[in-house]
Amino acid sequence: MTVIILAAGYAVRLQPLTLNTSKSLLPIGNKKIIDRILEKVLKIGAVSSIYIITNSKFFKNFGDWLKSAGYKKKILLICDGTTTNENRLGAIRDLEFVIKEEAISDDILVMAGDNLFEFDLADFLNFAKQRDGAAIALYDIGSIELARNFGVVEIDANKKVVDFEEKPGNPKSTLVSTGIYYFPKDKVAFINEYVKMQTKLDAPGHYIGWLSRRDEVYGFTFTEDWYDIGTLESYRKADQDYLKKESK
Repeated sequence: MTVIILAAGYAVRLQPLTLNTSKSLLPIGNKKIIDRILEKVLKIGAVSSIYIITNSKFFKNFGDWLKSAGYKKKILLICDGTTTNENRLGAIRDLEFVIKEEAISDDILVMAGDNLFEFDLADFLNFAKQRDGAAIALYDIGSIELARNFGVVEIDANKKVVDFEEKPGNPKSTLVSTGIYYFPKDKVAFINEYVKMQTKLDAPGHYIGWLSRRDEVYGFTFTEDWYDIGTLESYRKADQDYLKKESK
C-alpha cells in the first residue's frame, strides 16, 4: 500500500504562522503536525511507500525537516511546482500529480497534512479492505452550525455513502469527512477521470461526492479525538489540548 500525505496548501487562514512555514510543519504540543501523522502511518505494517507532496515555497523547509527527523522508513518528498495560493493545483490535482509522477499502481491511503486524529489507522484499513470500494473516515461533529464548514456525509445501514455535500448551507447530518481516504488500486483510475471532467479540484470532498454517485464509497465512523487545523482558533485549541494531555 502507498501512503500519500497532501501538504501543498498555503494555509492563508493561519497567517502569520504560515507565512514562511507549512501548516504541516507547525508544532502541536511538543511535536510537529506532520510527525504526529507519520506516527500513526508508521504503525501500519504493509506500507511500501510514503509520499509527501508540497509546493515550491515550502519544499526546502520539508527537506530540512526530513533530514533532521531521522525516520528509518523511506519518505519521499514531491514538489507540485506551485508558488502561491493563487496558482495552487488543489488537493485533487496534487493527488493525481503524485500518482502520475510516481506511476503508482497500488492501493492508496490518502491523508490531509493538517489532520490530527486519535483512532488507529489499522481499524480504518481493516474496514476498507472488507468492502469493494473506496472508504473515508468520518466524525460526528455534533453541530449543524459546525458541519457547514466541512464535507457532510450520509451513510446507509451498510455504511455506504448515499450523500456527500461539500460545505452545505443546510447540512443533512452532522457526520463530516475528516480528510482520510482509502482507494483500492482498481479504483484509482477514477481520480484521473474526475480531473479531466471537473473544475472543482481543491477540496477532496468534491471528488468523493462525484465518486459516490458512480461507484461504491463507504464511511468508517470513529469517536476518538479529531482536530481539523484550519484557523488560528482551532490551531491554538489543538496545541493547548495536546500540551495538557501529554504533560500528565
